[in-house]
Amino acid sequence: MARIVMKFGGTSVADLDRIRNVAQRVKREVEAGHEVAVVVSAMSGVTNQLVKWCQELSPLYDAREYDTVVATGEQVTIGLLAIALQTVGVDARSWQGWQVPVRTDNAHGQARVDSIEGALLIERMQMGQVPVVAGFQGIGPDNRVTTLGRGGSDLSAVAIAAAVKADRCDIYTDVDGVYTTDPRIVPRARKLERISYEEMLELASVGAKVLQTRSVELAMKQRVRVQVLSSFEDKPGSLVVDEDEIVEQPIVSGIAYSRDEAKVTLRSVPDRPGIAASVFGPLSAANVNVDMIVQNIGADGSTDMTFTLGRSDLPRARDLLEKQQEAIGFQALIADPDVAKISVVGIGMRTHAGVASTMFKTLSEKGINIQVISTSEIKVSVLVSADYTELAVRALHTAYGLDGPEPARRGEA
Repeated sequence: MARIVMKFGGTSVADLDRIRNVAQRVKREVEAGHEVAVVVSAMSGVTNQLVKWCQELSPLYDAREYDTVVATGEQVTIGLLAIALQTVGVDARSWQGWQVPVRTDNAHGQARVDSIEGALLIERMQMGQVPVVAGFQGIGPDNRVTTLGRGGSDLSAVAIAAAVKADRCDIYTDVDGVYTTDPRIVPRARKLERISYEEMLELASVGAKVLQTRSVELAMKQRVRVQVLSSFEDKPGSLVVDEDEIVEQPIVSGIAYSRDEAKVTLRSVPDRPGIAASVFGPLSAANVNVDMIVQNIGADGSTDMTFTLGRSDLPRARDLLEKQQEAIGFQALIADPDVAKISVVGIGMRTHAGVASTMFKTLSEKGINIQVISTSEIKVSVLVSADYTELAVRALHTAYGLDGPEPARRGEA
């Protein structure tokens, strides 16, 4: 008997038939003798609609009221799934984030989990009841509802798995595992049987949408074994595990991309100590996450500063910086939302040279201009025009030898 946390994303609970399918999967684990808790997202498309309503009312909405609105999607799903489980003979009860409770900081819209009290959930699981917990939700220090950011249900699931000391956290989604890149762009992408926490963290942070970045961070910290599986097919998934459990360590494990990027350039910034703090301090205080940063060397006492951030954060960042223009001293702000970040990731990079040069050469041969470069120990990322996203991903996937066999055409064996 094992203790398992099962998480189902929005496409897995998109309608009543899919919710019934989830109920059958949960029932199967319960009948196998396992203690089970379930974490669910809002039904597919619901959160996007809720966000859109907030944005249409005010692009600079109050983040606390935004959380009040968008957290409602998960409340609907937990109630429906609890009813579906009861209908098939499984004792189940719905739990909102504040009922667990999932305690967070007060960074509304991007709250971080401070603690989860797992004792009550464990008690119910030991009694044979299945807790159905709303992902994405928490409760802040002021007892207001908070949300954990897009993909936050993954973080909820991993955090709950850690809190109840689960043997495994199964993430059910619309793909059957972690691939070397997006199979919709590269049909010859291969599914990885295992991938290290560190590689998965890098892939998630640079655009791979299989798992939310912070969920992988927490899984690595708490050593929660995570399995990515399909909600719609009974196939083996991909395990996210310690590096020690991976026998062969390829130089490059995957290619990730993100179209949700925007580039900001501040022209003629005074080249003096403290200028970076005056630019990025207000952004940090507003919970705007900045990624790639490049500062040029100026000859006239000024410099150009370029950085990237999430496209959805661009209006807020622009507003903040323009209000600080006189204090910072830059002459102009130029924003470009039509960019994409392409990244190659692999733990084998630690011991192999030439990964970056292969990337640069491959992109050059395809006529793709690199705007910004960023590196870490196991990752190289570049910023390119969004128009070249798919071409870049396909070319790099081939260049690093990641292509699998040609997929069989429909009707072929």
